[in-house]
Amino acid sequence: MISDSAAGSTGGAARERRVKVADWAAAAEGTIVTIGLGSCVAICLHDAVARVGALAHILLPSPAMSRDVENRAKFPSTAVPMLVDEMRRLGSRGPITAKIAGGASMFRALLPAGGINMGERNVEATREALATAVIRIVGDDTGGDYGRSVYFDVRTGVVTVRSLKTGDVVL
Repeated sequence: MISDSAAGSTGGAARERRVKVADWAAAAEGTIVTIGLGSCVAICLHDAVARVGALAHILLPSPAMSRDVENRAKFPSTAVPMLVDEMRRLGSRGPITAKIAGGASMFRALLPAGGINMGERNVEATREALATAVIRIVGDDTGGDYGRSVYFDVRTGVVTVRSLKTGDVVL
């Protein structure tokens, strides 16, 4: 978990924060990056007025699917409220919007007929958590059968999703 309430310049070089699986970051400057999304989903929240943002790399659709439920960044239902709280601490007062990426079915051929597609379940749970928080999704690059990486500029709200299959997609 990384949080940064400092605003303004960092001496010329933009700060980059890396978020691992089941991790999160919130910031008022720089870029938040998460690499290697497969069935996981990156939830990027942005306040365009305060120019702050937060990102969680969620792993599972529900706490019921894990023995370890202490990590709030692991699930959409607990990650979204946590990110909103942290953004408020960093100065967010206006409306918050969301961009999401990931949720791929990486190994569809290995699933038994009617098997669980974890990527689709993660996307559905993410959409539900954002709807519960009354946060509108304004960008989406989900599904498919390929991995992605996400680069989120928290000042502008621009999210660049990179993959070998589709190149860069800007949300």
